[in-house]
Amino acid sequence: MDKFYVQSGSFRCVVQADDSRKAALWAVHQVMGQILPIDGDEPTASESADGNEASKPVAVLGGRVKVSRRGYDRDDAGEMPTMDVVADWNQMVTTLDRLQRMMYRAA
Repeated sequence: MDKFYVQSGSFRCVVQADDSRKAALWAVHQVMGQILPIDGDEPTASESADGNEASKPVAVLGGRVKVSRRGYDRDDAGEMPTMDVVADWNQMVTTLDRLQRMMYRAA
């Protein structure tokens, strides 16, 4: 797996992934996990461990996701519309939820 520098809006992270699209999907997953209960194991960014609002700011995505193997703010970074990546992420999460419900019904 390669290392990718992913940035969009106020969000930046370094991700190991098979390709730039998967790196962008993981970044969107991280940002969406701040506001949506994805796995239920960790508090969201708006909650601290004791249930009170945290002072940590929530990362916000911009209109495009930039992905580079060489670092942040690179002119040669690949770019993709954030909404395209969010749509792919939504389809992935919906499919996983559907599979999970099918497994519970079969058990």
